[in-house]
Amino acid sequence: MKAEIIAIGTEILLGDIVNTNAQYLAKELAALGIDVYHQSVIGDNEERIMEGISKAFKNSEIVITTGGLGPTQDDITKEVGAKLFNKELVLHEESLDWLKKYLKTDDEYVVEANKKQAYIPKDSIVLKNNYGTAPGIIINENNRILIILPGPPKEMKKIFEEYVRDYLKDITGNIIKSKTIRMFGIGESVMAKKVDHIIKNAKNPTVAPYAKESDVILRITAKAHSEEECNKLIRPVYEEIKSILGEYIYGEDEDSLEKVVANMLCAKQMSIASAESCTGGLIAASLVSYPGISEVFMEGVVTYSNEAKISRLGVKEETLNKYGAVSKETAEEMAVGIAKTAKTDIGVSTTGIAGPSGGSEEKPVGLVYIGLYIKGKTVVKKFNFNGDREQVRRRATLNALNMIRKELLNL
Repeated sequence: MKAEIIAIGTEILLGDIVNTNAQYLAKELAALGIDVYHQSVIGDNEERIMEGISKAFKNSEIVITTGGLGPTQDDITKEVGAKLFNKELVLHEESLDWLKKYLKTDDEYVVEANKKQAYIPKDSIVLKNNYGTAPGIIINENNRILIILPGPPKEMKKIFEEYVRDYLKDITGNIIKSKTIRMFGIGESVMAKKVDHIIKNAKNPTVAPYAKESDVILRITAKAHSEEECNKLIRPVYEEIKSILGEYIYGEDEDSLEKVVANMLCAKQMSIASAESCTGGLIAASLVSYPGISEVFMEGVVTYSNEAKISRLGVKEETLNKYGAVSKETAEEMAVGIAKTAKTDIGVSTTGIAGPSGGSEEKPVGLVYIGLYIKGKTVVKKFNFNGDREQVRRRATLNALNMIRKELLNL
């Protein structure tokens, strides 16, 4: 089945409100095996709303609207829906009773001002709103399903979760389940080439690549009658991908590189400290976002100046004079220095040129050295990152975390 999502409200068109409802609904519909090919935003105008819903029904069996269910004259979504299906609006006594209870009043003026919200298209399904004054509505006639939901995200989500999800599940008889494989240290194009035969030949489940700044993703998506059937379809494809790209895979689904590394450190009880220059504390911030990291994360210092590198970490002055602050040698001494002074199993360091100025032909903007001391072993890697200052710092941080992850796997 196909569905279209329509957000109604001039405030969304003007940018006063971010349309998070569409994102939520698209994910929920995908999980139910319902395809969403179009989304739109329409202002509070009867003619345009009518046109938008009518056009949506030419391409989809289901149309879900959010917004336009308030008590004011420009809230007209329900009225347009009734007109589209040739239904009169009738007072729904249960909704009126709830409205009075929710507003905690019997004041005639207040009730009359909000009474509009208790009028429902005749013979439609009423979805009680336990978190607001406007109920949701389902009209299902002539192979067309119009689902009208309130605009406030909290109200919309609760009505969907309490009523709409099960209603649609009964209609479709299918569910969709996805497994996300998360990778780091490989580009999207290289990754796609390695599993090109899987991507091209996959029907059910399908396999699709995505790239974000923080990682590269392969999403395996299966459609079946149950979650168990989906899992059976996904498993062999996942195992084949893992056999090809295993060295780059750090996690699945909602995992993050920060979370995975922190979890590994805690599980192995490996203490760590960080000495950062160009990243300015981002490595430490990434690790301490994980609950329980205090068991292993001992200290993080930002040694931006040469003097700090010498006095705090024990970097040799002759090293800085001969090789410079941005060098393999300095990164190595920083990593060793923080581990020794903090008395930790692991020391990680960064030194580089984040830009936008300060680079040279020999040492361009984006040059970063990452040092790692772990149980007596020292590893230093050189990187040349593209992007602005914040991108260079973020990419250096992620690569430092990935270096820690890979070394922990070898222990």
